[in-house]
Amino acid sequence: MEYHLIAIFIAVLIDFIIGDPPAWPHPVKWIGSGISLLEKLLNKGISRKSKGLIMVFLIISVVFLVSFSLVWLCYLIHPVLGIAAEAIIISTAIAQKGLKQAALEVYQPLKNGNMVDARLKLSYIVGRDTENLNKEEVVRGTVETVAENISDGVTAPLFWGLIGGAPIAIVYRAINTCDSMVGYKNEKFQDFGWAAARLDDLVNWIPSRLTAIMIMSGHKPACMSRKQGFRILFRDAKRHPSPNSGWLEAAIASLLGVQLGGVNYYKGIISNRQTMGEPILRLNEEHIIKTNSILTRTTILFLLFISMGGLLYELAGTWF
Repeated sequence: MEYHLIAIFIAVLIDFIIGDPPAWPHPVKWIGSGISLLEKLLNKGISRKSKGLIMVFLIISVVFLVSFSLVWLCYLIHPVLGIAAEAIIISTAIAQKGLKQAALEVYQPLKNGNMVDARLKLSYIVGRDTENLNKEEVVRGTVETVAENISDGVTAPLFWGLIGGAPIAIVYRAINTCDSMVGYKNEKFQDFGWAAARLDDLVNWIPSRLTAIMIMSGHKPACMSRKQGFRILFRDAKRHPSPNSGWLEAAIASLLGVQLGGVNYYKGIISNRQTMGEPILRLNEEHIIKTNSILTRTTILFLLFISMGGLLYELAGTWF
């Protein structure tokens, strides 16, 4: 596990410095291509739930076997090479820098009063309709996206990376990618995406709750006591349609003193979500910057947390 920890630290450093340059080859792009191919082949006819399960199984199996074999061979050559391979693979499973940059690309035109460009940039990172959103709604969409991806894009892959190294971290990213591509509750994916959505809920259950508690523990809410913030977190987390995303959005809403959730439109169809948090402050573009700051600090805090967990595990192994 100590090798996993070293690799995780290096991976986070790589992501902080480099991120995911668009022109570089990336495993998630290859995974996405595989999912698209299997979806076209399998998502038709009868037994679509079973076919969706087969698709997820095939993607996970290939990703695990390729990554495990690569890491194993590198460790056979030399531990330093193995750690380097793990670090590079884990760095592709996290997206702290990319998430912040995507949010800043919405923030900048908002700050300059360019609503057309702000709505366009938001449309790149959300599934909702953005053409008619006002400034406050654009900010809400950005804050919600960053909030729910603190776990999906950063802490959950780190969590699974600690448990099983790079192969399990990239398997987590494969599951998450399956869900993001086919895990929709619509006519096309209702059955085929069922397995991907349920598995994604399962692998995010612990990381999302750990992350939400860490967000609240490591930051002082802007407009209330920490006790009040925790009360809002536990009250509102279950209001989100996702069993996991609500924990992140409720935590961010509590810290910022704002209200998230509400009315969204998807291809012209209205979606009424329950609200989370208290509307003490009105959402403005500076809340995007504050959410990015929470993302950075939570990444560092979570890294320290799993380091302590790994060290305690190693100490327990020597004692018992």
